[in-house]
Amino acid sequence: MSIAAIIVAAGSSRRMGFDKLAAPLGQSSVLAQSVKAFCDCPSVDEVIVVCSQERFDALLSAPFSRPLRRVDGGASRQESVQRGLDAVASDTTMVAVHDGARPLIRIDVIEQCLAKTQEHGACALARRVTETLKRADAHDFSCGSVDRSYLWFMETPQCFELSLLQRAYAQVRESGCEVTDEVSAVEHIGVGVFLQESKFPNVKITVPADLDLACYLLDAAAGA
Repeated sequence: MSIAAIIVAAGSSRRMGFDKLAAPLGQSSVLAQSVKAFCDCPSVDEVIVVCSQERFDALLSAPFSRPLRRVDGGASRQESVQRGLDAVASDTTMVAVHDGARPLIRIDVIEQCLAKTQEHGACALARRVTETLKRADAHDFSCGSVDRSYLWFMETPQCFELSLLQRAYAQVRESGCEVTDEVSAVEHIGVGVFLQESKFPNVKITVPADLDLACYLLDAAAGA
């Protein structure tokens, strides 16, 4: 069995107003922290980063514990992941897809997701919804509550048997659908994905406040 990690890092960071993946975090950058976790994960055999050559050279030139491979991203996340899938080694049997903007992912959590993928064929990290959810009308006035019992916030990594994700992406592409994560692609072909509960901070850097939180959490972990 050979496992490849695909780090998706081709986004434009429009909501941040600057390249969020280049933002300093710890001793490196947001993207470098995300990549390092998978490089240091014992079960991962190959790390593929989907990003431009310019971003790769600027943020990932420092040595990692294993060589990196780079492929250009596409016009959408779906296309970027497909390019990552096309680039995996021929002996790959399992893939873990991770957002480059989630720099706090823990190695032990990656290992848990991979173990559940071996058991179920597909596993994604997710967080149970604990807040009260409300519906609103067209004028933003509340008009009812939503039962949160079976609702989850999706995170990454999202891990799959390679053949399953390849089949799902082929059918999504053929049907003309656009999906925003890999679980949606697999659901499109009628396959459920085991949700591994996320119990540690795994913030996605989307707005400046997220970066402040990630810096605080990383500093707190270093001082623990």
